[in-house]
Amino acid sequence: MPLQPRERDLPRIPAALVFYKVSSIVTGTLLLLLCAEMIMKYAFGLELELGGAYGFLAFVPSDSLQAINLSLGILMIHGWGYVVYLFADFRIWSLMRWPFPKFLLIALGGVIPFLSFFLEVRIVREVKAYLASRAASANLNPESVEATH
Repeated sequence: MPLQPRERDLPRIPAALVFYKVSSIVTGTLLLLLCAEMIMKYAFGLELELGGAYGFLAFVPSDSLQAINLSLGILMIHGWGYVVYLFADFRIWSLMRWPFPKFLLIALGGVIPFLSFFLEVRIVREVKAYLASRAASANLNPESVEATH
């Protein structure tokens, strides 16, 4: 029988789920930006520049960067966003007490384009279904209700 979340952890799961949802969408979006930037850089030799001679925001040849290199910025922001995503992944995984391969699958969402969006929908649906079934079983079980005097 797989492990179930602890009773004391149930109130923390909804907040962890929201944190996971937000970090998943942000990390997935940054990963798509990073992939587009890598294509521009390695296929066309262009990097994204902010405030340079070519205008406010422009793709310029890699050897002629003069202002802020947004390509490097996207890379760094995605890296730190992925660290936050891993923390959110670990938090929901540990609260739900899932097996370790599931943690690894969710972690892949930050490095495989589009996977975080699919996993976000799947994980949220799974956790919400579990919480709903747990709430329904608690309402049906009269022994779980304590009488007060």
